[in-house]
Amino acid sequence: MKGQGRLAAWGVGLAVLVALPFVYRDPYHLHILVLILIWSFAYTSWSMMGRFGLVSLGHGGFMGIGAYVTALLWNHLGLSPWIGIPVSMIAAGALALIVGYPCFRFRITGHYFVLVTLALSGIVLQVITATRDYTGGSLGYTPNRASSGNKLLALQFDDKTTWYLIALAVWLFGIVVWHWVDRSMARYALEAISEDEDAAAAAGVNVTAEKLKITLLSALMTALAGAIYCQYQMFITPDTVSGIAVSLQMVFAAIVGGLFVSLGPTFGAIITILLAETLRIGFGTKAVGWDNLVYGVLLVVFIIFLPKGILGSVLDRLKPQRKVPRAHEQEAVQIARPGA
Repeated sequence: MKGQGRLAAWGVGLAVLVALPFVYRDPYHLHILVLILIWSFAYTSWSMMGRFGLVSLGHGGFMGIGAYVTALLWNHLGLSPWIGIPVSMIAAGALALIVGYPCFRFRITGHYFVLVTLALSGIVLQVITATRDYTGGSLGYTPNRASSGNKLLALQFDDKTTWYLIALAVWLFGIVVWHWVDRSMARYALEAISEDEDAAAAAGVNVTAEKLKITLLSALMTALAGAIYCQYQMFITPDTVSGIAVSLQMVFAAIVGGLFVSLGPTFGAIITILLAETLRIGFGTKAVGWDNLVYGVLLVVFIIFLPKGILGSVLDRLKPQRKVPRAHEQEAVQIARPGA
């Protein structure tokens, strides 16, 4: 009954989300919802690794590859994003394997792994900036507009409702993948690895392979998020889709929302997007960079006081507490069951 109730709640929630743009058509609010859904997918992608102790600060690089490779293939080679997006995902996956394999093979973990991924994010950002003749550098890059008859081929739509439904489908795909990993045997292997690699290896777990699998999955999904973001915004800069700032934003959102809950990154996205919009509307250009400062402060606060995040802590409080038998009740049990 409990499982059926949960499925019913998900069904009702999805029905409401699908019907929303047909009932409420305010362009600005739909724009905010699209951003929340796209970034929720990106944060969920990061949490695939983060929940198992693989803290990466290189996901900004994967997102940047997804965005820029898709746009460059369209502008310079005329390749449709329907082809460019898979190519960009393959490129991000290849980079994840190139960086991840030596790290996992030679047991580079903890702070050292964080530093390696940090360098990866910085390198991707520098490459995008340095190749300004092709990428536009720090000035940004705009995919070429398609003619009215090629909108679907170019994955370019002016209608917010269409983009909302696309973003909703991508977000739902991320939630499904999260639950698939959560219910797979790989989850137990990765949890064992995060506790003690040597013990996991002694139990028969292929540590390197399991880490590579989850890293590859996370990188592919993050690149997809970058490509979808690029197609929606039709303008990207290195700072908005790549670099350490984007990676830190992913870490913040996932931890604040709830790293070990499927909807935790979504709650984190709601917080980050609304915070950024509030600062932009309230302070304009005077608040440039303030969101990163606020992210850092809140991240420290949440790690100390709410390590399970907002949604994770709420769900913990809602769980029924197991009643601990009192001393005289335990004695009664022992009397009733003398052989126990």
